[in-house]
Amino acid sequence: MKTSLILATVVGSAAAFTSHTRVGHRQPLVSRNQRSSLNMGGASGFATSLEGKKARVATVQGLLENSDMIMTVPASSLTVSEVQQLRRSLPEGTTASVIKNKIMARAISGTSFEAADPNLLKGANMWFFIEEDIGGSVKAWEAFVKDTGKKETHSILGGVIEGVEYDVSGVKAISKLPSKIELITQIAGALKAVPTKVARVIKANPEKLARAIKLATAEESSD
Repeated sequence: MKTSLILATVVGSAAAFTSHTRVGHRQPLVSRNQRSSLNMGGASGFATSLEGKKARVATVQGLLENSDMIMTVPASSLTVSEVQQLRRSLPEGTTASVIKNKIMARAISGTSFEAADPNLLKGANMWFFIEEDIGGSVKAWEAFVKDTGKKETHSILGGVIEGVEYDVSGVKAISKLPSKIELITQIAGALKAVPTKVARVIKANPEKLARAIKLATAEESSD
């Protein structure tokens, strides 16, 4: 009797495990492949889509419209922290950005900067979009490569200004010219100095000046 009762209990327990009742399992919201794509920016990312590329070209074109000059340097072996350090050192109005050659080629097409194609569109490049302070931008880069020990490997590749492509020597020569702000300051200073010099002449030789005015007036009257 006891044996029959034990067997019945075992059979009942086994039936509970072999029943057709479904056991629900929670499905992950994001698969491993999807998670990798979302976090790591896979091939389905916006930046690599057609719309993403068009948006990038439009952004670069906006930078070009406000630039007096563009300049390029090697982008290889630059860390994120180094790029951040460089950007902090740039003068106001200068933007540095790593841009793929195909994107840059599309952006400069039909502009005064298309002289950069093809000579400067080789390898991985960082581009500087300089609104005014060319000298300050070049100095910032030279100080950066000196501080980071990249002077021998990351020399300026070239630049374009007013439709003309320049090599590193040309870019450095242009950087030593007075900027627009400096020229305006010099001209304003010169104009301000003119009245002062005239006043000095009048004060120093009032009799000679009066004589000259009298003679000039007499000559005009006789004519």
